[in-house]
Amino acid sequence: MSNKRRQFSSEFKVKLVLEVLKKEKPLNQIAKENNVLPKNLINWKKQFLENAEIAMEPSKAVKEYKDQLKELEKKVDKYAKTVGKLTVERDWAVGKLKSLDLSTKRAMLRLQAANNTEASKLLSFSRQHELLGISRSYNYYTPVVNPTKEAVKRYLVEIAEDEFICVYGEEKVYRQLLEEGYTISLNTVSKYRKELGIKAILAVKPTGTTVSDDTHPKYPYLLRGVDIDKPNKVWSTDITYIKINGGTIYLAAIIDWYSKAVLSWGISNTMDTNFVMGVLEDTLKHNPKPEIFNTDQGSQYTSYIHTQTLKNLGIQISMDSVGRATDNIAIERLWRSVKCEQIYLQEYQNMQELKEDLQNYFHFYNYYRFHQTLEYKKPMEMYNKERFTQVIETKTDIIDIQMLQKAA
Repeated sequence: MSNKRRQFSSEFKVKLVLEVLKKEKPLNQIAKENNVLPKNLINWKKQFLENAEIAMEPSKAVKEYKDQLKELEKKVDKYAKTVGKLTVERDWAVGKLKSLDLSTKRAMLRLQAANNTEASKLLSFSRQHELLGISRSYNYYTPVVNPTKEAVKRYLVEIAEDEFICVYGEEKVYRQLLEEGYTISLNTVSKYRKELGIKAILAVKPTGTTVSDDTHPKYPYLLRGVDIDKPNKVWSTDITYIKINGGTIYLAAIIDWYSKAVLSWGISNTMDTNFVMGVLEDTLKHNPKPEIFNTDQGSQYTSYIHTQTLKNLGIQISMDSVGRATDNIAIERLWRSVKCEQIYLQEYQNMQELKEDLQNYFHFYNYYRFHQTLEYKKPMEMYNKERFTQVIETKTDIIDIQMLQKAA
């Protein structure tokens, strides 16, 4: 079987990136249909967006290339000076390898051959032995087969492929072997399972949507003890995932804490900064800015472009404490509502179906759904009513001030 790395043309990559950007299919489905990895699509999308500027300003790219070429020439001179040093270090390393024990040297050679490494391709079998200072004769020795060990390993494979007991861990497999009449220790079972690469098959919780980046600055949680008495005092956002036929789709939304109104939302087949920035920009475009904006510590929300956008508008940044989902309870309750009342009742075949269904649901949620914490009023009713009252009060204050100024 060939281990040659697959090569993809630029036209092929661009075609798939454009298909991802259309947001008509889940990322996994696009990857499966084109026989590529989802990670490839994510990397190609990122590369496409980062280099889009080059198409508009090629002269800038040429200048950067020339500067890089000059820098590379300087590095070549530096590398040439280190060749002699590397040669000495290689000779020293070979001497250290020769000092290893025989079993370690043989294990190294077997590993090289099994993994088909670059060293095994460039160095002949004889040369590898010569560098390590060992004889090749051991390769022609046929080891004695232990029939009991082979029988146990075969049974371990049967257990791993069984429909029900494939979930067994080491302890239960050990008990199963004892019941079948094998005389064996728990440590031996553990050793054989590791040799065979066998692990219990269990259902695990899907990967969370909060992926932190330690290089990004974090901000304190500002909502503890705050009286949220009007719309646009606190906004909150988060990302959740939705399973559809073919893969996973991500849903992001921004909610007003006071009225519980969903101010904007969006779906995407990738969970990146561009996704959350699109939702944020849409919300700010159609609504007054909030005083405080609360998020979790995911890398999308701690990124420079997201935090700087909020700072430029004079919006205070608040972030949940690690492991405290209740810090963002308003939007966590929104996720529970939308999933239990709509998503879990459907089987979506594609992103378009999901998008249309969410659009209908959020319209219902904002304008028709009674909300218990709002004394059974509707979210958008509370949001618009309070905003209208604030505007009237502000205009009245301005008129009163103008009348006082004229009287004076």
